[in-house]
Amino acid sequence: MKTTRGLAAAVAAIALAAAFAGGPARAASEGVKLDEIGTNATDLASLQSGARTFVNFCLSCHSASLMRYNALREIGLTDEQIKDNLLFTAEKVGLPMSIAMAPRDAKEWFGATPPDLSVIARSRGPSWLYTYLRSFYRDPTMTTGWNNLVYPNVGMPHVLWRLQGERVAREEAAVKDGRPIMGEDGRPLMVVRLEPLTPGTQSAIEYDKTVYDLVNFLAWMGEPHQMTRKRVGIWVLIGLAVLILLSYFLKQAYWKDVH
Repeated sequence: MKTTRGLAAAVAAIALAAAFAGGPARAASEGVKLDEIGTNATDLASLQSGARTFVNFCLSCHSASLMRYNALREIGLTDEQIKDNLLFTAEKVGLPMSIAMAPRDAKEWFGATPPDLSVIARSRGPSWLYTYLRSFYRDPTMTTGWNNLVYPNVGMPHVLWRLQGERVAREEAAVKDGRPIMGEDGRPLMVVRLEPLTPGTQSAIEYDKTVYDLVNFLAWMGEPHQMTRKRVGIWVLIGLAVLILLSYFLKQAYWKDVH
């Protein structure tokens, strides 16, 4: 079963590589409003679900070389769970999340080496990733058969389409208070809406949760020890406050006879 899931991951991840290897995306360049989300590094169930999605759909092509498998202990996983369910691209849990594909081969196949995803959420932002992964639609004019509202003319097919289902884009006039909104040229402003074409294995709510968990994991992966940093930071501030207080009383004791 692990081998089958690993092969599925490779196919999906190779497709994912095309998107990030095709040059910088225009973040909502066509006026697409990003769906703002907040990530939660304390939600272990979400992080574990996101790790599973990441390994199955991303890791076989995109490395995460700044992350070691054993760092997943921080999200509540044991070494046995990591070995049985997530260890597809390495033999030991102490190894980095690297890939077997050589950079030279990747550049030849995709035109550019697929970027490392260790800090992709810090680079793109969670809201961008969340909106992007939910904005694919069928486009027969594209080589892959897919396009994206957030990243127009994206080179990546919708690797999660079996979960979400297929959607098509419909252009219609923007309306406010029952009247079309007019542009500066006197013509109605047009907006693109995505409509279901075929259903996926998940409902819309379930798919949104899957994508959120994936993005939440990517955000955590960008700084896996953030909770430790915050805990240590609180004690450092408390220590500094105590030192400042002691320094004040020490100063008062030294200078009491001067005044």
